[in-house]
Amino acid sequence: MRLKERESAPLFRVEDTEAEIFDMYKPKNKPLMLAFFRYASCPLCNLRVHELIENYDKYKDKIEIVLIFQSPKEKIAQYVGRQEIPYCILPDPQKRLYRLYGVESSWLGFAKAWTLEIKRVFEAVIKNGYLPGTVEGEIHRIPADFIISRENKIVKAFYGKDIGDHMPLDEIDVVLQKGQS
Repeated sequence: MRLKERESAPLFRVEDTEAEIFDMYKPKNKPLMLAFFRYASCPLCNLRVHELIENYDKYKDKIEIVLIFQSPKEKIAQYVGRQEIPYCILPDPQKRLYRLYGVESSWLGFAKAWTLEIKRVFEAVIKNGYLPGTVEGEIHRIPADFIISRENKIVKAFYGKDIGDHMPLDEIDVVLQKGQS
């Protein structure tokens, strides 16, 4: 079941990759973006993480970004951890958070990416060296992003259409500029 804007965001407590507790029950100082990815060695996922890192200075005072992978902590360190990531990362190999937020899988979305996202696949693999590796979880998992207000209301729910489809950065900017979060 997909979540909708203005609904209360599902709350949870979970350990991050640094063995710290990430707690959605705590009051927030700024809006939160939960970014759900596929698995740690996914080239398109690592390219998106790279884009978020490049925009860290733009976002650091406006929104807290949390990355969620269906991979275990060790695989996240091996693949995603090659980048210097200033964001909190949550491993979710049991996919509990994916179910909580209605993040889906789709073979059609998997197939569409190889025609629609071929330029980004090339950029991820050839230009940036994000080679595919082991797959943890579902290879056909579709990304999703949620911007959540300080009051735990979903301001923007974005469910991708294919395995490389995340909320465009300019949409994040629009939400933050409107002050809706």
